[in-house]
Amino acid sequence: MLVTGSESKQGNGRSPQLGSGSSRPLVLRLVRRLGLIFIVLPLTLLVIGFAWFIWYVPANEVKLNSNADGIVVLTGGASRITDAVELLSSGRGQRLLITGVHRTTSQREISRLLPEHDKILSCCVDLDRSAVNTEGNATETRRWVKDRGFRSLIVVTSNYHMPRAMAELAHQLPDVVLIPYPVVTEKQRTDTWWSSEATARLLISEYLKYVLAQFRMRFDSSAVAGGAMSRLYSSAKNSREIIVLASCIVS
Repeated sequence: MLVTGSESKQGNGRSPQLGSGSSRPLVLRLVRRLGLIFIVLPLTLLVIGFAWFIWYVPANEVKLNSNADGIVVLTGGASRITDAVELLSSGRGQRLLITGVHRTTSQREISRLLPEHDKILSCCVDLDRSAVNTEGNATETRRWVKDRGFRSLIVVTSNYHMPRAMAELAHQLPDVVLIPYPVVTEKQRTDTWWSSEATARLLISEYLKYVLAQFRMRFDSSAVAGGAMSRLYSSAKNSREIIVLASCIVS
């Protein structure tokens, strides 16, 4: 069968239109699938991470098997300071740092709250009034530990706060042995976290803070490592030194 020139042109003209029309839904489906992946995958990871976080939060107070050079308590929760002072009185550490104390709080006020420990509070307790958050607590604790020359530390804070506190302190004190001492309230011992809306909100909020802190600390570590590398390479005088430096880093 013969095909006229006009029919040939029309046929050639229709083919690209059919091709572009059929590829457009394919692209849209691909975009939708990628969008779902980028939404569902992070949410799935968050849920899995929250399950790990709940498992990691201590459900009961622990019995310490060893002493430490110092004790630090992060203020903010019920009975944290009382438990820390009792540990100090029982000889678990040489000194106690109470970090995150309100600027108007004095040592005398704490002694009035714990009169049975007045003697040890006056001799062996230091107050930090600078820290306003967990990151600040860790920074001020690092200064205190370095000034005292301590190599081990008992960390006292609420059980739900312990994962983030330990992460922040380990970031600031990588060479110091950290011993967690979680404070658990009676309600937390007896009630499940999902049975209380307030407790569930607290744990979810603390988990999100923990995730953000981990991202920040990883970024800080990368920045510090990058700055150190830049200084090392800039101090190399010639290409031979740079090659030797690079081979040492790889090995």
